[in-house]
Amino acid sequence: MKDMKYLKHISHVAVALISLLALGSCMDADINRNPFETTQAEMERDNYIIGSNLKTLEAQVIPTQEHLYQFMEAMCGGSYGGYFSETRTGWGEKYSTYNPKSDWLKASFSDPIVNIYPSYRKILRIENAAVPQAIAKILRVAVMHRTTDMFGPIPYSKIISQDENADALSAAYDSQKDVYMQMFKELEEADKTLTENIMLDASALKKLDDVYYGNIEKWSKYLHSLQLRMAMRLSYIPEMKTEAQRIAETAVAAGVIEDNADNAQLHVAENRSALCFNNWGDYRIGADIICYMNGYQDPRLEKYFTKGAGKDAAGYYGLRIGIQPTGVSDDALISTYSNRLMTDTDPYIWMTAAEVAFLRAEGELRKWSMGGAAKDFYEKGIALSFDQYGVSGAAAYASNNSLRPSPYTDPLGKYNTSAPSSITIAWNEETEGNHFEENLERIITQKWIAIYPLGIEAWSEHRRTGYPKMLPIVDNKSSFSNLTDIGIRRLHYPAEEYSLDGGHVAEAVQMLGSDGINVRLWWDCNPNVE
Repeated sequence: MKDMKYLKHISHVAVALISLLALGSCMDADINRNPFETTQAEMERDNYIIGSNLKTLEAQVIPTQEHLYQFMEAMCGGSYGGYFSETRTGWGEKYSTYNPKSDWLKASFSDPIVNIYPSYRKILRIENAAVPQAIAKILRVAVMHRTTDMFGPIPYSKIISQDENADALSAAYDSQKDVYMQMFKELEEADKTLTENIMLDASALKKLDDVYYGNIEKWSKYLHSLQLRMAMRLSYIPEMKTEAQRIAETAVAAGVIEDNADNAQLHVAENRSALCFNNWGDYRIGADIICYMNGYQDPRLEKYFTKGAGKDAAGYYGLRIGIQPTGVSDDALISTYSNRLMTDTDPYIWMTAAEVAFLRAEGELRKWSMGGAAKDFYEKGIALSFDQYGVSGAAAYASNNSLRPSPYTDPLGKYNTSAPSSITIAWNEETEGNHFEENLERIITQKWIAIYPLGIEAWSEHRRTGYPKMLPIVDNKSSFSNLTDIGIRRLHYPAEEYSLDGGHVAEAVQMLGSDGINVRLWWDCNPNVE
């Protein structure tokens, strides 16, 4: 195996170097060298280049930089995924009311592209480093499939063929279909490399990887789970249904995440996204997820959220998403509603066994071969999520056929409305009649609860399926009134793209038809979502 030879070579060189230093040797060639300077050769011997750049890529999947996390996850994903609402009454241009500032859009589009490609290119240039390069390919897909799912066409395939010093944003755009096809191709290439090196000792990459600490088998499971997630995204495209099924079935057969011990999550010394919730107070939990979890008497409530003060008594209260509050202070909103329960030592969750189980449940519902029964995978997804958060009662919860999402009662009394849905929890096992949509709503709703706080993924699945059913926003400040009920379909390209990329954004807009937030992406073609 090339990578094993590469790493053994590093060890031999390092031992030899240590021996020379111990003897007090001094090479003539080093006379003029700063003794504290690390040369390029030494950095490569210590895997410095690989480790630092892999970790840079890992930090972009769910952004670890607090402001980028705020723009992408809390503001965008939080609003559109039904998880978070803003507490700042002075914010008049924001995601939740469908009129975000252009520089906020830049953070969701330009920053990930600019941030990943210097590191990605450096890893690709290293010789005899096939496994790190395979992981880098997985990470590029993990980052950029979120970007294409927010915007549509993006620069992708042509970035790597550019001069290494070229601005990644200046590359031509690919259609979303071409982006997805290229991503599937790259995941297959990475899968081949990981399979060939599956016995590589984890210690070889342990210090270079903050997700699986060099465990190739676990990276392989994450790769296949990512293929499954992306294949499911294509399930409503008529000409892609057969191929989506093939990709999904192949991924499951190869081995996906099935246990919480294999969850994909980035471990960090300090989770700075906690600043958004614990220090800045810019967000509180959205009314949507509170309606569902309160109605279901979900025991994960105490693991997900703090209790808000409410008006008369403390409890789990959600703040309506898509409002422009008046006659109330920021501090009143902050104290009244529930907050995200988290610490600065929490990992960044990317993908869990529960999500994968729900994907397999949907696959079986669609008559794909996922290795079991839809109902069993559905209930397993619930059980895995309960186990992930250390709560009991999964079986009783999954079999409950009476509890439903609750109406929204605003503790401040202004935005009360009816329940977002009447869906119960227990699987409908009746054989007579078509219960596809009913059980699909159950799967997506429970998956949505389980993958909290992954807002971008939640938003993508909501657009694909129409589930979970969300509360309509109150203040739609866009020019598309029809989006009030069904939700925003994509993001505008940031204004900077029109001046910086040499005209390529115009080609992307031509692919879409317009740069409107009402334009449906390639995979957003479910005839039931109107």
